[in-house]
Amino acid sequence: MVGSYGDVDEVLAMAEAADASGWDGFFTWDAISIGDMVAWDPWMVLAAAAVRTERIRLGALVFAPARRRPWKLAREAVTVDHLSGGRLVLPVGLGVVDDGGFSRVSGEVTSARERAQRLDEALAICDLAWRGEPFSFDGTHHRVDELVIAPRPVQQPRIPVWPVGGWPSPRSMARAARWDGVVLQRTGSEEPLAPSDVADAVAWLRESRGDLTGYDVVVQDVLPQDRGAAQEMVAAYERAGATWFVDARWDPSVTPGALLDLARQGPPSAW
Repeated sequence: MVGSYGDVDEVLAMAEAADASGWDGFFTWDAISIGDMVAWDPWMVLAAAAVRTERIRLGALVFAPARRRPWKLAREAVTVDHLSGGRLVLPVGLGVVDDGGFSRVSGEVTSARERAQRLDEALAICDLAWRGEPFSFDGTHHRVDELVIAPRPVQQPRIPVWPVGGWPSPRSMARAARWDGVVLQRTGSEEPLAPSDVADAVAWLRESRGDLTGYDVVVQDVLPQDRGAAQEMVAAYERAGATWFVDARWDPSVTPGALLDLARQGPPSAW
């Protein structure tokens, strides 16, 4: 589930409740300023959640590395990875230009092409940094000379990286195919993907990657309130090849109290 609304104490209470109630993952989100939404720094939220939970996977939907220094991102991720005992995942995307952290400040890039370049370079640098050995990198936007990021992450060979895959964009999907999972979204639309779309995307990934063993396919939607309907929705996506179904509620009418109730209720298997 996603802690999309609430003050920082409420969001952390959601993480604790989700951990205790059987959810597999708890996610925050990464933005500087979107409208009048209350936003928190994702790394601080995740660090606090890491020490207040025991078993649940932690991440953000989604991190925007194009706005971050890659070596700082690598260090932040290693820190939360260790605080959580190896429970961090790194969903990543270009970031949305509606975020004032891109469009209303100086020094940030808004073109999709350059954000994509910076995303790819950031992931390459993180992958090298997490090996715990001196590394160098010479890219279009970033250069590194014999830097060491220690210690290595708890998770090996690296912290799992889940890029957004805009279906059916071959370029976006190809990026996701190179890493450890994909957060599937419909290109050019906020409409959730149907199970048939997910099945098509999984077939594309299998043709591109070959074996999908250990590869995560993540979809987002809102679970129905009816237990049977919720279980069938999750089962339909699982049959299509999804390995994660994330209940993500971005409707401004959703209250923190409703999200906390959802966290305490647990996933459909617990209803």
